[in-house]
Amino acid sequence: MDRRHFLAGTAAVVVLPLVPAAATPDSMAEAIRKVVGPATPTEGRVKLDVPPLVENGSTVPLTVSVDSPMTAADHVKAIHVFNEKNPQPNVFSAELGPRNGKAVVGTRIKLGDSQRIIAIAETSDGKFWSAGAEVIVTLAACLEEAT
Repeated sequence: MDRRHFLAGTAAVVVLPLVPAAATPDSMAEAIRKVVGPATPTEGRVKLDVPPLVENGSTVPLTVSVDSPMTAADHVKAIHVFNEKNPQPNVFSAELGPRNGKAVVGTRIKLGDSQRIIAIAETSDGKFWSAGAEVIVTLAACLEEAT
């Protein structure tokens, strides 16, 4: 690479506007469609435990549990969590199997604003179960711009 090509590439990067990435309800719905395909998640069997009011969006405790016997014939294959206003609509996905014993995943997440969180569980029989929760955030996180 010569100097001219390097400077032209650098100038192109500087001229492009920096637009922060932002999930929307539509992008969340599209991310969910990519996971579930043509199936429609059914409400139930999933419990989403997240505080309804959060003072600091930087560390929001979240636990997803699914009512499942976790046997070889009937178990949770994956748990997916989505949001509608963070920079990306996918919060996380966790793969599970019958040897997990319980279908429970707990973590802390960042929330950039008050928004809806949706958890979807995929079971070994190909069905999808869901739960949702509204979270009010008083001090937002995830305010960095896309680079």
